[in-house]
Amino acid sequence: MLISDIGIFSSEITAQAAKEFGTPLYVYDEAMIVDKCRNLLNIPNAFGVNVSYSVKANSSKALLQLIVKQGLNLDLSSLNEGRRAHLAGIPYERMMLTTQEVPEGQDRQDLETMILKGMKYTVCSLRQLKLVVDFASRHQVDLAMRVHPGVGSGETQSRDTGSKYACFGIHLSNIPEAMRVVQSKNVKIDTIHVHIGSGGDPKAWRDNIDRELEFVETYFPDAKTVNLGGGFRVARMPDETPADVMALGNYAKQQFQAFHEKTGRACIMEIEPGSYVMANSGYLITKVLDKKRTGADGFDFLVLDGGMEVNVRPAMYGSRHPFYVISENGKLLSTEKDLKTLDNDTEFNVVGKCCESGDSQSLDRYGNIIPRIMASPEVGDYVVIGDVGAYCSSMTPFNYNSHTQIPEVLLRENGSLQIIRERQTLLQMVQNEKNLE
Repeated sequence: MLISDIGIFSSEITAQAAKEFGTPLYVYDEAMIVDKCRNLLNIPNAFGVNVSYSVKANSSKALLQLIVKQGLNLDLSSLNEGRRAHLAGIPYERMMLTTQEVPEGQDRQDLETMILKGMKYTVCSLRQLKLVVDFASRHQVDLAMRVHPGVGSGETQSRDTGSKYACFGIHLSNIPEAMRVVQSKNVKIDTIHVHIGSGGDPKAWRDNIDRELEFVETYFPDAKTVNLGGGFRVARMPDETPADVMALGNYAKQQFQAFHEKTGRACIMEIEPGSYVMANSGYLITKVLDKKRTGADGFDFLVLDGGMEVNVRPAMYGSRHPFYVISENGKLLSTEKDLKTLDNDTEFNVVGKCCESGDSQSLDRYGNIIPRIMASPEVGDYVVIGDVGAYCSSMTPFNYNSHTQIPEVLLRENGSLQIIRERQTLLQMVQNEKNLE
């Protein structure tokens, strides 16, 4: 039975993948990734659009290759993400680096090499700017600049990147000083970047377009590209509403056209989504190891073989993910999308195997465990945790309690399963450790 609305992931594939590769494991649905990329490339725009995938969302080699093949570029948050992408065969001219790092020594040399080979560098602080401006002037390289607008929006405070509680970019109050630096060296800032946060209110995203175009007009006469950031809200649970990227694109198109009529400047729009591309495509297949109850007035627990060490988002953010209960032979027993059909359901606290009270896949933002309604599985059945394509493989603490990193599998559009990351071994986990002398 199909689980996905767009892709081809199913309960039968769950059982097949679990038997072939073991659990826990990630499965990514190629059909859904391709569909999301196509949607972004077709977003309405006035004078052209560049779409860059945010590598930090999921940086697995095969996925980067797949996404770039669809026509997206890459948005980098570190030098190593650029090195990693280049090792995957992706040229530097398909990349933009926007980072908190201040590279020195060999890193500085590598940064300059990457820039000369076509990577766009976004300065995010006055120090970064002053360290690169002579190099940019000498080689006649145009730079990008990330501006801190003083206003942000995110699904949680920790995902708000534009308010005074976050320090990403050069604050608006420092822009006059920054422009004096670049003008003194005859360097052009041809791309302006603002990202206010992830998963926030679509209205805040629209407001950011207006705000960004205002200071592009005021401070940046050479800007040809206006980067609006990413952070499109995705829906993981049935009661959540995703951002309408087509509607957001239409609003941006209208505002870019109005900006052109006012200033005569036809700017290219740029966006850099991560979760939108990957979140809904990923599934975490886990097996039920044990069932417990904490007394007559307590709770029923499902103990899975994968928890916070493979999906830390509930512990970090109080994020919710859908649960699918699937029998060992591949029969769908319950789905988060239609709990009304359950005959014999109960509430379970879904936990992992880590020695940590916060190792739960259902927590509120204060760390309290929230029981969830689902079918009652047997030990050996599967619980699939949905919408884990973004910020799970790339962000979770795999080796906590000395657990090993789990495999990743790509469900191809033709229905075949391709391993794209092997399961880590214990020897690989400890290979850099040294004996006591």
